[in-house]
Amino acid sequence: MMAVILNTPVLVLNQNYQPLNICNVRRAMVLLGVGKAELLANGRGDIHTIRESFTIPSVIRLYYMVKKPVMQRKLSRRAIFHRDGFACQYCGTQGKSLTIDHIVPRSRNGQHTWDNVVTACIPCNHRKAGRTPAEATMRLARQPKAPRPDPYALFHHRNIMEEWQPFIPWVSQAV
Repeated sequence: MMAVILNTPVLVLNQNYQPLNICNVRRAMVLLGVGKAELLANGRGDIHTIRESFTIPSVIRLYYMVKKPVMQRKLSRRAIFHRDGFACQYCGTQGKSLTIDHIVPRSRNGQHTWDNVVTACIPCNHRKAGRTPAEATMRLARQPKAPRPDPYALFHHRNIMEEWQPFIPWVSQAV
């Protein structure tokens, strides 16, 4: 039971209250214990030791500013499908049987980059084969490009805890 509590997520805020990261309770307790962070929200109760009782943090704020570099989005199948809306960029078909197509084929030194890959259905990918869209007389629905960097990407596919909502910009505006 204790191991489960120590591994639950804690929102870490920068000195300016901007969401920075998510860590576990164990790491948050260390940051609080050495004086690097302050407790902002307690949503889980207390941990009792023989001599002391410690509040289990839900949201902590660092006392110092951490400069976090803006990371470029990683190129992956899932990210390409999300960017293209899970639709073939040649015919517009939506579905689960989608593939990745290189606009300039790799056999012609086409790179595996954001602006050279698109989502395609299997029939369109076979029809285009090792040619460019112009050679195959196929048109792209839109020109592919890299998605903009998103500093809040780590929160998009995660359950946002109730105690975190006041500190996450897009959630507090929606409420």
